Amino acid sequence: MTEEAPVTISSPAEPEAETPETPEQPAAAGTDQAAPRGAEPEGAEPEGAEPSGTEPPPTPFHNLDDYISLPRVNALAASPDGSRIVAAVGALNKDATKWVTNLWSIDPEGGAPVRLTRGAKGESTVAFTPNGDLLFVAARPGEKDEDDSPAALWLLPRAGGEPRVVARHPGGISGVIVRGNTALVTGQVLPGSTDLDNDKERRKARKDKKVTAILHTRYPVRHWDADLGPDETRFYVADLTDLTEARAGAEDPTLTLRDITADAGPSLQHASPDLAWDGSFVVSEWTRYEPRGDQRAALVRIDTATGERTFLVDEPRLDAEEPRIAPDGRSLAYVRSELPTPEQAPRPRLMLRDLTSGTERELLGGWDNWPGSLQWLPSGEGLIMAADNQGRSPLFYVPADGGAPVGTTTSPAQGTTTSPAQGTTAPAGSGVPVRLTEDGAYSSLTVTEDGSTVYALRTSYEYPNEPVRVSLTGVTDPGFREGTATVTTLDSPSERPKLPGTLTEIETTAEDGARVRAFLALPAGAGAESPAPLLLWIHGGPLGSWNAWSWRWNPWNMVAAGYAVLLPDPALSTGYGQEFIQRGWGSWGHKPYTDLMSITDTATAREDIDSGRTAAMGGSFGGYMANWVAGHTDRFRAIVTHASLWALDQFGPTTDAAFYWERNLSRETGMEHSPHLSVGEIRTPVLVIHGDKDYRVPIGEGLRLWYELLSRSGLPAGEDGESPHRFLYYPDENHWILSPQNSKVWYEVVLAFLAEHVLDDGPAEVPELLR
Repeated sequence: MTEEAPVTISSPAEPEAETPETPEQPAAAGTDQAAPRGAEPEGAEPEGAEPSGTEPPPTPFHNLDDYISLPRVNALAASPDGSRIVAAVGALNKDATKWVTNLWSIDPEGGAPVRLTRGAKGESTVAFTPNGDLLFVAARPGEKDEDDSPAALWLLPRAGGEPRVVARHPGGISGVIVRGNTALVTGQVLPGSTDLDNDKERRKARKDKKVTAILHTRYPVRHWDADLGPDETRFYVADLTDLTEARAGAEDPTLTLRDITADAGPSLQHASPDLAWDGSFVVSEWTRYEPRGDQRAALVRIDTATGERTFLVDEPRLDAEEPRIAPDGRSLAYVRSELPTPEQAPRPRLMLRDLTSGTERELLGGWDNWPGSLQWLPSGEGLIMAADNQGRSPLFYVPADGGAPVGTTTSPAQGTTTSPAQGTTAPAGSGVPVRLTEDGAYSSLTVTEDGSTVYALRTSYEYPNEPVRVSLTGVTDPGFREGTATVTTLDSPSERPKLPGTLTEIETTAEDGARVRAFLALPAGAGAESPAPLLLWIHGGPLGSWNAWSWRWNPWNMVAAGYAVLLPDPALSTGYGQEFIQRGWGSWGHKPYTDLMSITDTATAREDIDSGRTAAMGGSFGGYMANWVAGHTDRFRAIVTHASLWALDQFGPTTDAAFYWERNLSRETGMEHSPHLSVGEIRTPVLVIHGDKDYRVPIGEGLRLWYELLSRSGLPAGEDGESPHRFLYYPDENHWILSPQNSKVWYEVVLAFLAEHVLDDGPAEVPELLR
């Protein structure tokens, strides 16, 4: 369960993703190190702390209207030659009710960015034609279209001029990948449609008759916040040479979409395909629907000329995902993971498959972390990867000649280091990647066609996404020194916001001897004479890491109000080796809980932290842990639980992906680790937050939690029905709170609840629009 919803923009073979970055290497246990960027001067004083000097200068985090107005760079793509870079940038609309994503051109040489589009509904999914024209997906109406026209494929000429539609689809276009003169276009069709004209007629009939019903024959029926069906995903191939410029007076040319997956059914619903560099075939995930509502991901090769399909990886109890076709078309990199069980955590592995012989090698058999976003070098020597590692997600180089054939690979001992130290080199063929960068979390990777550069987005908890250029000079050489790739920050459409404090790191030793680390965001002026109250923030997933800037869970809004925010990576977090995940697998409540308490003990032992004023917060799995914390300790003055799991016997069968929990959670483990069984021990005020359109953690979890807090907790409703607990309910939001004003209300209610119970500021002030 992830916390942040990604915004789509894509370059060839780049998955829709949002990744991050952060400060220096972890300090020793119980120590800290300041991260200087964005820090306020020493001696400045945060709101909510005891008077000790002057107030800090205002930042966007001191005013929520300023905060939600900050532009946000969501994704990036570069042309193959690296001469053009385009970013998707979200900005608040005029009435401050919606973030609209438009496209900006970023100068790879460092010049000022230029806005390219201004569509009221926004644009996404960018690709470049061979001559440098820009393709993008948008739902803006054309000259004869209604305002609710489905998303179409548009072209913005490199030479300048107005964008124009080059492809339409009755069900809308959702994606495009370009290799040479071949475009792979993704669209949605109704299952019984005979062609696109028939599909258009059938859609109109449903709309005119106001029919919204969906008849299902398979599981699942929902995904995150969307109903599945009746639409089914199809792949179409188009020839970009059809887009020769028209003469004056002639109609603009358009693309002919040729369906190569007409009988796919729902099997491509969540696919992220890759197109061969010569455009001759596609490799994509293909969902295999199995008995008893289960499913798994296979990999299929689809010929773009004939639509002929060949299954490449299709094995029981195995997911094969994230295909990346080598430049010569002879091999395929992909991520292979045996389906987990209640006893065994997942273990994704990066594989290289020979497409002629079918033999495979594991490329990272000597590495103990999980592979991440992948892009081939044009030479085929290896891949560039971004992957979680020690609270960061840096770039790595993965040699294609590394690893060993399947069946002979040996894994490192549990708890071994994840990569060579900075300045060292990894031996050729060792199955260990070469780390290129130090701090930061990287996403939206594009490697230029000459292999000299990666363009990407980089972020950390000190700054949101910003475009960067990373030199690949020498990275394939055996003597390349780890972490020394040159990274250049490009001029961004959005400046780094000034921060109201500093970021540091702490670590501790857990009860079983494991090392647990965390970021700690501190308000300016916090010290022995004015210690800051502490908020423990628990990340979702649970297979994830606090290593990226988040607009939804942003600690700096809390720091501006005077709180220190602890961002730990407990058991089940990624980036610390497989054993760190396995130690928490099947111990859903216990092991993460003891890690969280240990790192909180280390934080509250600091002289700049007020150990008597603390609260715990989390969302999704982090909300599950917040509920668990509430029932197992009274050390915190308040608990905030967002989109949280409460009763595991109820949650498992009602979530949008029940098959996942059927595999991973036995009935006995579910009963042992369900927070609702400890409701009678809850004596701490709890703020429950839930959106009605959340299908990942259904609203029933929030409703049952709210009722049982009032009726069965150790702090129940009184004679008048009132209690110190609160329920912030969003009828039209999902797992995330995506509306700007609803997001503002989220922060307002949370801050008021914390002020009442942590700072003893009296009854919480209700936001004006909730009164």
